[in-house]
Amino acid sequence: MFKNESVIMEIIRLENVSKIYSSNGVSVNALNDINLSINSGEYTVIAGPSGSGKTTLLNIIGTLDKPSKGKVFINNEDISNKNKSELSRLRLDKLGFIFQAYNLIPVLTALENIEFAMMIKGIKELERREKALKVMRELGIEELANKRPNQMSGGQQQRVAVARAIVNSPLIVLADEPTANLDSKTAILLLDMMQNMNEKKNITFVFSSHDQKVIERAKRLIILKDGFILEDINNRR
Repeated sequence: MFKNESVIMEIIRLENVSKIYSSNGVSVNALNDINLSINSGEYTVIAGPSGSGKTTLLNIIGTLDKPSKGKVFINNEDISNKNKSELSRLRLDKLGFIFQAYNLIPVLTALENIEFAMMIKGIKELERREKALKVMRELGIEELANKRPNQMSGGQQQRVAVARAIVNSPLIVLADEPTANLDSKTAILLLDMMQNMNEKKNITFVFSSHDQKVIERAKRLIILKDGFILEDINNRR
């Protein structure tokens, strides 16, 4: 069963974060002086038109990209100057990722995909198998355990990706356009599942999306335009 924990604490903070990309001598400001704080248990959607900076912002929060200036704190720890090895460990220990393209390993079964991050962490086979099966039961996908990605529908693959993201009990789950490749019915089922995890297990979700189905469920909506925070609307539900 999901466990509800009500302790609220700040787990993401960005201070004066900007990101500048250079291409062929031309500089593009993807993010401009972003100040943002997100607490545990929030269900936040970062929205905005293409080119607004929402994926860049998600990638910086997820340590997949570094800001050109400013500081990023995860769980009150300044991660701005950590090296690649330190950032890799932080992602493994504290962050879960759900990608638009699922990113499952084709040669592994669903169960093995969910176990993979635990294997990298050095968790013993019996323990990681038990944890993976437990989260599959919680999400109602245990029948997929022995199927490989090419034997699953897009919606099934994305549900496995969600299981993989949460199996290590991360502080934060980051989801980049998680419904983009799904039909409406499957997208709603996936969103129901993630909303349930947020409400009953207090998992913090941060989405990047322009899908109205995702946006209308947000408890907090951050709207970006041209790399600036245009609106930050809290307590929407």
